[in-house]
Amino acid sequence: MLEAAVAGYLVALSLIAAIGAQNAFVLRQGLRREHVGIVVAICAISDALLISVGVGGFGHIAQAMPMFATVMRWLGVAFLAVYGAQRFRAAWQGGEALMPREGSAAALSQVVMTCLLLTWANPHVYLDTVVLIGSVSAQYAPFGLAFGTGAAIASLTFFTALGFGARALAPVFARPSSWVALEVAVGCVMWAIAAGLAFGMQT
Repeated sequence: MLEAAVAGYLVALSLIAAIGAQNAFVLRQGLRREHVGIVVAICAISDALLISVGVGGFGHIAQAMPMFATVMRWLGVAFLAVYGAQRFRAAWQGGEALMPREGSAAALSQVVMTCLLLTWANPHVYLDTVVLIGSVSAQYAPFGLAFGTGAAIASLTFFTALGFGARALAPVFARPSSWVALEVAVGCVMWAIAAGLAFGMQT
């Protein structure tokens, strides 16, 4: 059982740690110190739910319903393209608008909606949590629950470290130019993922 839990933790951590739209958003919110706890909770709870679906034996849904996968893919492309454009626009407006402690903070409802969309409208999230983790967990039967628990804990620890650990970089991002660079980087990540989805490549 312990072996299954450790394996679940390591497998999930290796998948979640890859640079992606969700991680970039958590990092950005952590640097801005805006609703970090809520964002971390949404990401961790969402992953736990999806992991439970995969470990529960529904990892073949995407293969059984190709149209569902196609629809999710193009919805993800559209959303990531728009969100990336917004980040480039923010960078174009200059560093003053991006200072983490100046001006009005983003509304909680806006942050929650963006986080939910980046999580649940991202096909890669389903591939990693439902399909891949679900498939690997089958190798650790009858300790699938332990495997899934380890994977969920990995998600929680990673997003907590990413969101709250970003504060250590606050001195660097006190400079407006650093925020401009971050927004450009996030925009590039979003568009790269969107391109990968559109052309059927992994990002």
